[in-house]
Amino acid sequence: MILNLRVDHKIADIQSMENISKQIDELFLKLHEKYSITEYVEISTCNRKEYYIYNNYIDSDDELLSHENQNIIIEYGDVAVMHLLRMTSGLESMIVGEDQILGQVKDSKNKAAKELHCGKALDAIFTKAIHVGQVVRNRTKINKGSVSIGSAAVDLAEKHLGELEGKSVLVIGAGKMGKLVAKALAEKDLSAIFVANRTFYVAVELAKDLDGTAILFSELDEYLKTADLVISATSAPHSIITKQRLESIDLVETDLFMVDIANPRDISEDVCELGVRLFNIDDLREIADTNTKLREKEFGEAEIIIEEEFNLLKESFKIMEVETMLSTLRVSMEEIRQRETKKASSKLSDVDGSSKILNNLTNSIVNKIFFDISKNLKQAAIDDKKDVIESAEYIFNFRN
Repeated sequence: MILNLRVDHKIADIQSMENISKQIDELFLKLHEKYSITEYVEISTCNRKEYYIYNNYIDSDDELLSHENQNIIIEYGDVAVMHLLRMTSGLESMIVGEDQILGQVKDSKNKAAKELHCGKALDAIFTKAIHVGQVVRNRTKINKGSVSIGSAAVDLAEKHLGELEGKSVLVIGAGKMGKLVAKALAEKDLSAIFVANRTFYVAVELAKDLDGTAILFSELDEYLKTADLVISATSAPHSIITKQRLESIDLVETDLFMVDIANPRDISEDVCELGVRLFNIDDLREIADTNTKLREKEFGEAEIIIEEEFNLLKESFKIMEVETMLSTLRVSMEEIRQRETKKASSKLSDVDGSSKILNNLTNSIVNKIFFDISKNLKQAAIDDKKDVIESAEYIFNFRN
């Protein structure tokens, strides 16, 4: 059974998402402990937290899954898989059509594989999901001129500050999200752009691409004093900019503009008490809605592609169900072939080349017999003919 646990931007604001993400982690750990989960993929981004679990022992009526928090979405089977396909296609993103989610899903799958908890079933599902995301982008205009959370943050700043020309901008965080912010800022005629990151050489590389300046994280306070706009997107587990910090550098009664696109948030809300204009992921919704309206006509074609690929995935899973039986059958037939060939060869030892001829003959016979069995069983799986599969298990003695 495929199980999906999640919270995302559609049902929760940033504050709720931070809290619910912790609850989802706790729920997953309890399920892990109870069912010894060996296959799972975790996806964590600025506006979603999800677990995909493959386990045939979890009971959908388990009290662990009968929670009171309606903000935790729990879905099973086809519904869970369809959500994943829609997500990689960019249809479930806050910024519809954005490409970043595809990379984030790839990274999550690779991480799970590296840590040895992405088994055959989840590997097949996620490989298909990534493929679907690529096909949708190639065959539709869902991501044409698409914006990202990073560029939406810059758009939000321009909406409130006006043109950024001549402004001094400080970008905190040079990871993937920070790079998206920087890419959008590169198109603006800024007076200065500074990049701060805990790993300094990463900040240096990004600043070089922007013709900006990398600064040490320890120098952050000095640059906060002179910035017109601060956009923060680190992976810190706690706030890095607070009212107390700004007061300690004598930054009071300021008109500083800050956009926080991190989750958990980088900037605490109490900075607003000093006159800071603070915005976060929730404030990007208006820009996201405008983006969605521009792409609505692409939804229909994307949905058709997703449905087609989903049906192909279901067929492949049906075939996977009989592949174990076919593999066992093939091994059994090969053992019989080798044993009988050996017997026959000993009787024909006086004939030159007889062993090779006999081996080729028996191998050919097994291949031809097995071909029809394999083809017919796979077709039975696709056609949901469970009685045929059960009969085959009985005939070939594969029942436990």
